[in-house]
Amino acid sequence: MNIAIVAETAPAKTLIPVIEKLDSEVLSLTHGDGVEKLLEPYSYEIVNIGQGRRNTTKKRSNFTIGRLVLQDTIHTYNALKNRNLDLVLTCGNAGDVRKGISAAKKLNIPKIHIEQDIYNPIEMIAYADLITVPNTHAKKSLKKMYDIINTVNIKGYPQAEYVSRVPIMEPEDIYKHYGINDFYVLFLGGDTRSTDIPYIIQEVQKLDKIILIVPYRFEAKSIAQFVTRKGVYILDGYVDLISLMNASQGVIYCAGMGVTIEVGALSVPSVKLLGFHTEHASNELAQSLGIDVITVYDMEYAVNRMRKPHGSRLVKNGIKASNKIAELTRDMDMFDQTCGGRKSLKLIWNQRKKYR
Repeated sequence: MNIAIVAETAPAKTLIPVIEKLDSEVLSLTHGDGVEKLLEPYSYEIVNIGQGRRNTTKKRSNFTIGRLVLQDTIHTYNALKNRNLDLVLTCGNAGDVRKGISAAKKLNIPKIHIEQDIYNPIEMIAYADLITVPNTHAKKSLKKMYDIINTVNIKGYPQAEYVSRVPIMEPEDIYKHYGINDFYVLFLGGDTRSTDIPYIIQEVQKLDKIILIVPYRFEAKSIAQFVTRKGVYILDGYVDLISLMNASQGVIYCAGMGVTIEVGALSVPSVKLLGFHTEHASNELAQSLGIDVITVYDMEYAVNRMRKPHGSRLVKNGIKASNKIAELTRDMDMFDQTCGGRKSLKLIWNQRKKYR
């Protein structure tokens, strides 16, 4: 079986437990920083199809964004054509999914998409042949909100399996590398607007703690201008986030499903900042794990009472979920593959307008 996966960093961590269970040749189309290193052991070839959008204080025009998306979609199409592929696997709600499904649709390659955020999916999942969901609520919601019925409930999050067994640096090695052993991590992910940064930094600096900031999609220099006290440091470039979070005293994050699954599977004390996606499946998952979801102005109180999430069941269900997806790749015909099409695309597009 020949398959292609299209992934940014967090989705790659979801896809790895799946492709490990397949007897397949894997072509990896990567998007963003650090993902090539993750997928190299599993791929016969890796093709870069673009970089994730880094946020700065200056917002790019719709024309510029549209041009970049079109350019990357053409790269994706060229990377997939003439490959005799049996399947394309996508995951997440970023631009890589849009480009991967668009190109696979044009080439008539079967598509399975792993969906975890029912409130803000990428509109192109309307053309996936099968869509996996983590629970019954998600399955019902996709039908109600977007008229999407070609869904399969896998009852978990495969990324939790990845986190549970990925090699993690010993905390002592992390302490030695950074020269400190009593720190908290602030992760600024895809649920953070650039306009949120000054307020987040202002509140985190009120904590009497050493803070290591992982900017992810933000340029370090766009954040550094707001840092005014000692003991708050910005980590620029690629970071082994799982090892860093595991060695920390706690994690403060404004991000989505990927980091929520990671802190849950690691059982590291955490609080989740409510980002611009006020309605988000990651908020629901965090609360179910015992992670407080808070506004930025509740940070000091919440951090002082943060506790370990209960993630053992998350890991067990993640293993079952990755097994289920692997089964689907071998026998898609068991399920209705009637895609939502243009109607569903429009419904998702209108939902996404709320977050622009």
